[in-house]
Amino acid sequence: MNAADQFALSSDLINELLRGMRLRGVEYRRIQAGPPFGLGFADKPGYAWFHFLAAGNAVLRMDDGPLYELSAGNAVFISHGAGHQLLSSPDVAVQDIDSLDAAPLGDAVSAVEAGLEGDVAPAALLFSACMEFELGSIQGLGKLMPGLMLIDARGQRYPGLMPILATMEREVSAARVGFPGILARLADVVAAMVVRGWVECACSNASGLVAALRDPRLARALLALHQQPGRDWSVAQLAAQCHTSRSVFADRFQATIGIPPLRYATELRMRLASQWLTLERLSIEEVAQRLGYTSQAAFSRAFKRITGQPPGASRLGVRPVTS
Repeated sequence: MNAADQFALSSDLINELLRGMRLRGVEYRRIQAGPPFGLGFADKPGYAWFHFLAAGNAVLRMDDGPLYELSAGNAVFISHGAGHQLLSSPDVAVQDIDSLDAAPLGDAVSAVEAGLEGDVAPAALLFSACMEFELGSIQGLGKLMPGLMLIDARGQRYPGLMPILATMEREVSAARVGFPGILARLADVVAAMVVRGWVECACSNASGLVAALRDPRLARALLALHQQPGRDWSVAQLAAQCHTSRSVFADRFQATIGIPPLRYATELRMRLASQWLTLERLSIEEVAQRLGYTSQAAFSRAFKRITGQPPGASRLGVRPVTS
């Protein structure tokens, strides 16, 4: 396979994988802070934090210790929802963001003032988002993603991001009519671009599913699995997609991704099932048919075996415990 064909294959697979990703904003805040200010954001596993500093300076401190200096125009994506603080300086007292008064601005958007007294101008202007981070069929990527991404919009990893952040800066600063909804949608787009940039560029020393994206011997099989999740695949059929022997394919798949091919296929089906049940509100019967199961009972048994709960729990919004 030449370089052009390999690039096209990897691009097709990345496109297929990212199609199932969903970012849904749970809460957005426009924050005017300080001086001084110290804002605490609690640990939220299964969610992601996004912060954009429209004006001023701040220090980001993660709960596990590291400090990072931020300036106007910087953005931060915390993919695993780890606890952290945004501070005017490392020695200031911290207030939990949820303890501060918030004025509703629109659907899931509020305005917060922190550390402002009298007519003192704010030292920092921020837009903050807490998002439900659903990777769908690429849930395995979540474990490999760095917990913290400091976003350099001028770098090659995020082409096109700078104009979006510049628009966010104008919207946060001007607070024109309708700005909360616009900011919320822009935050979702920025977060999706950050994830895409990482998938495309973080493969040089990666392992697991990320490494498989760049391996044409595995990428063909992965693309086939994601395009036809309801097919009753055999290891031999997947190996044929990669033009290799059954044993060589199975060994390489296990060594790279960490689980056997058919286990990956089953987990993929259940991740898709969970997304269809929870987000698209499909019936259990329709999901079972989409995924090639001959009966609801067979699908329900497979779903519970992989996720630890019956499919009806997903329809009620209970998060499955997928690997």
